[in-house]
Amino acid sequence: MHIFTYQPPSIPWLDIRYKDRDIIVINKPSGLLSNPGRSPDTHDTAITRLQQVYPEAILIHRLDCDTSGIMIFARNKKAESNLKTQFQHRQAKKVYVAEVSGHMQTLEGKVNFALGPNPDSPPFQMTTETGKAALTYFRVLEQRAQTTLMELKPHTGRTHQLRVHMLALGHPILGDEFYADEATINASKRLNLHAQSLTITHPYTQIEMTFFSQHPF
Repeated sequence: MHIFTYQPPSIPWLDIRYKDRDIIVINKPSGLLSNPGRSPDTHDTAITRLQQVYPEAILIHRLDCDTSGIMIFARNKKAESNLKTQFQHRQAKKVYVAEVSGHMQTLEGKVNFALGPNPDSPPFQMTTETGKAALTYFRVLEQRAQTTLMELKPHTGRTHQLRVHMLALGHPILGDEFYADEATINASKRLNLHAQSLTITHPYTQIEMTFFSQHPF
């Protein structure tokens, strides 16, 4: 069983990609929690680091601790309400890049397996007919020596959705300490999952904006 020990990256600051009076966009490093948990040792997170300089920053959505990439925060209540509505109504468009074990035979398609918590080992998730609907679109970007680089577009935002859906296809994500076998875990020093772009409608100008951060693997 995987035991989570939190060791946030020592880089003290965040990679801010965009800011205006309503929003702040960062490129979150792998290994940094989005927001604090119950344990006192989880206080060093993306939102707490951001609030040291921008105390008004408000969390809108989360990325898994080991997932890197684009995150957006609000700077006022009106922007918070607007952005959270976009995420709830699946109007925010998210594109991830993952490096998975083995060679995908299907170049593009979708994974439509419902997900729910694994009752034997929380917080792990599993495919289950009684779970919540979960849909991921995928496309092969590059076949490498022993791995495949994938573009993943989650239509829903379930816990560990992309990890479990790739596992269900028989191609776990490299470095996935939760769901992969030992060889796949050891194939990378980090989880090779990156939130490469996020498209939202700006809460004030109502102009569609896309924020991008090139995947690092």
